[in-house]
Amino acid sequence: MSDRDDFLTWVRTDLYEAELALHNGDAAPRRALWSRNEPVSVLGAWRNAHGRRELDALFTALGESFSDCTSYAFELQAYDVVGDMAFTAGLEHTSASVDGQPRTYTLRATQVYRREDGAWRVAHRHGDTVTG
Repeated sequence: MSDRDDFLTWVRTDLYEAELALHNGDAAPRRALWSRNEPVSVLGAWRNAHGRRELDALFTALGESFSDCTSYAFELQAYDVVGDMAFTAGLEHTSASVDGQPRTYTLRATQVYRREDGAWRVAHRHGDTVTG
């Protein structure tokens, strides 16, 4: 398989499963897929974070906020791999409880990845709510 094929398989399996787990209240799989190297950042739909310490706090808070995910789908619109860097851009369609209240929403999400010791790690995420 090519680098692009391997990356796409990872996005559709490990990354998808980590996001699904987060929306069911378990932040550990997402945390495990993020880079241990600086810089790392999130420009989020609800909260921003820069650096590992802020990311850990963000992921903990998100895990505590989410529960009862009934649907999560990532609609990939674009991706590429260039050497040890990659990106994805797409729409995340989610139905889950947020702070105990059922919600359905769509986020535009762009992520940047880097290969570290042979494994893909997320280095940056930007997400915002789709309106209208």
